[in-house]
Amino acid sequence: MKRLLALAVLACPSLAMAHDYTIGDLMIMHPVAYETTATAMSGAGYMTVTNNGETADRIIRAEADFPRVMLHETKIEDGVATMTHLEGVEIPAGATIAFEPGGKHVMFMGLDGDPFEIGEEINVKLVFENAGEIDVVFKVEARDHANDKAEDHSGH
Repeated sequence: MKRLLALAVLACPSLAMAHDYTIGDLMIMHPVAYETTATAMSGAGYMTVTNNGETADRIIRAEADFPRVMLHETKIEDGVATMTHLEGVEIPAGATIAFEPGGKHVMFMGLDGDPFEIGEEINVKLVFENAGEIDVVFKVEARDHANDKAEDHSGH
């Protein structure tokens, strides 16, 4: 049985990286960041948050060991991508909100020559208005260029 599980993980590496967290009615699924270039000044974190409850909640901040950590959203207008700081992100009752490339994300600023490397883990405290605080780990994975949207924080 163990050998079968090991083969399944080898055949599908994303199984080895999958990790989820629960706080109250909220489920935080697969927090991930992608590798950055050696000269990157910032990197981004992504996840999916599902609210299985009957009342809305709101993520109001993320905290980590970087000079600045913010919630951001990328918007593309007339072919130009811009990023906006978000004071919070509403998680409606019964809804799933995706933090993904080209959309909402957690921005880690001030890498200062210490790039995100594959296999690295970034400890982050997510703070929700109602559910409270939860410590999660964003695992750094290889960037899948085929799934990239308009966002690349490696030079931001």
